[in-house]
Amino acid sequence: MGTSDGTARSGGATPKPGHFLPGGAGDILTEGDLAAARPPTAGRQQPLGLGKARAVSRVDPTLQRKARPLPADPDGFGAPPAEPLAGAPATPLAGSRRTGGHRPVGWHSPSSRHGAQYSAEPPPIKPPARQYSKAVVAGLSVLALVMVTGATIAGFKIIDSYDNVDSPMARPSVKKSEAPLPVPADPTVTVTVQPVPDLVRLRQNKLYTAGKVPNVNCKEPSIKPNSQSTILNYYKALLPCLNRAWEPVIAKAGYQFRAPKVVLQSKQMPQSSCIGEAATAYYCGDDETISINWKSDLANYKEDPLAARIWMMDTMAHEYGHHVQEMTEILTASWSREGWAKTEAEKLEWSRRKELQASCLGASFLGANKKALGLRGTKLDLWEWEVQHSGDEYNPKKVRDHGSRKSQWLWVGPAFKSTSPASCNTFSVAAKKVS
Repeated sequence: MGTSDGTARSGGATPKPGHFLPGGAGDILTEGDLAAARPPTAGRQQPLGLGKARAVSRVDPTLQRKARPLPADPDGFGAPPAEPLAGAPATPLAGSRRTGGHRPVGWHSPSSRHGAQYSAEPPPIKPPARQYSKAVVAGLSVLALVMVTGATIAGFKIIDSYDNVDSPMARPSVKKSEAPLPVPADPTVTVTVQPVPDLVRLRQNKLYTAGKVPNVNCKEPSIKPNSQSTILNYYKALLPCLNRAWEPVIAKAGYQFRAPKVVLQSKQMPQSSCIGEAATAYYCGDDETISINWKSDLANYKEDPLAARIWMMDTMAHEYGHHVQEMTEILTASWSREGWAKTEAEKLEWSRRKELQASCLGASFLGANKKALGLRGTKLDLWEWEVQHSGDEYNPKKVRDHGSRKSQWLWVGPAFKSTSPASCNTFSVAAKKVS
């Protein structure tokens, strides 16, 4: 407990506020304070003072050793140098310098420290910034601007080539050294050509208005058809005459001319792709080939050489007439009508119209070249008799597919005189004229 004068008793009383301040009660030492400050003794009181001095007879060798210099501060912060004398010139600090080493800190050197001088962490060391001249900086800026501008323009061009609203599938442009990509043609509307009806092709064919068959001064071959090989040569010799006579007529009718082939019906010779009667000659439109029954011709020649040659000329003219029908598309239309026939009688009628027209076209060729072929006198009489005695009546099977002997002469006789295909429109007449 404290007293009224503010002193602390031995009982441990707490001093009052301001006790130890200057002028306070605790600022004056009392006897009690001095007694408390004396150390306890073992029975006797120690005298105060330094004691009696004694002389030093010998210097301690350990005291003569040179004092070690103070260790350098690892951070380079030692005690500041002594203050220079007044009026003395400022002397900079001397010493070694290395990267990360001591800093020139002294009385006449400005401090490089920033912030608190004594901080928990060392100040960060920034690398020295590289300095460029204004000209170099300006040049680099211009170069960067040019590169950015070029890249932007190129990017827009590429985007525009692939993202074309008008043409989403547009292709990027190619280099001048490369071949340009083919430009697809503009879509066009395909107009389907209406096919020509069969009856128009048969009845209004331009062949009927193409004019007469010309005289090509074609003579009968002088070959004697007395063997298989000579029979083939005889027909092949007649073929160029028929080609020269019919080519201008086909061209005037507006069709393309093509020369047919001639083969013999034999196992040793090329055969036609069509199947015809073995005893007669026939024409195949698939490969445009005339197939000849040479055995029948050889037998006729042995019986009557003159009549056999006339028969051979007439046969070749008739089969070439089918080739004329093929080139003018009459044969195709005729087969179509025959295929669409509802009855057998109607089918045979279309077949007779086709066969009678072939005989008529053959007669127009013979009539145009009768002088060169020698069809006069006995030869002409033999030819007329053979035509008038040819027809379905002489067919062993009695099939009415080629026309009667009367119908044969009805169409062949006038065509021989007119030498014109206009006389051969067998598809526009009544059925009784093609019986």
